[in-house]
Amino acid sequence: MDLPEIMNQKVFAVAGDTLNPEKYAYKIKEGLLEQGYKAFGVGKEASDFNQIDEEIDIIDLCINPVRGLELVKSCKKKIKCIVIQPGAESPELLSWLDENHLPYIEGCLLVGLKLYGKRKNDKN
Repeated sequence: MDLPEIMNQKVFAVAGDTLNPEKYAYKIKEGLLEQGYKAFGVGKEASDFNQIDEEIDIIDLCINPVRGLELVKSCKKKIKCIVIQPGAESPELLSWLDENHLPYIEGCLLVGLKLYGKRKNDKN
């Protein structure tokens, strides 16, 4: 899955500090909500992905790689893709995702929102 395909999904779970306006996880979650996506916070809001009552299309890791790996390992939900934000990657995380055949990309949802988000053409 690539960034344009990811931005065509509907339900996102953002792992990171989604309560602090200074943090990228907050900016990503708020950006998703502003553009009409469903977005849930994990880490400071829900303790893990399994607490979200809906199916999740995309997991966005905007969190320490050690904690991100813990969260992904504990996830029992079937997801379409995991986005690993810059700084949230680690060899251990990537290796575990590869070994478990989980789809992922290393990328930035803020870029995805700007280029391919639901409202990208509103200013034209």
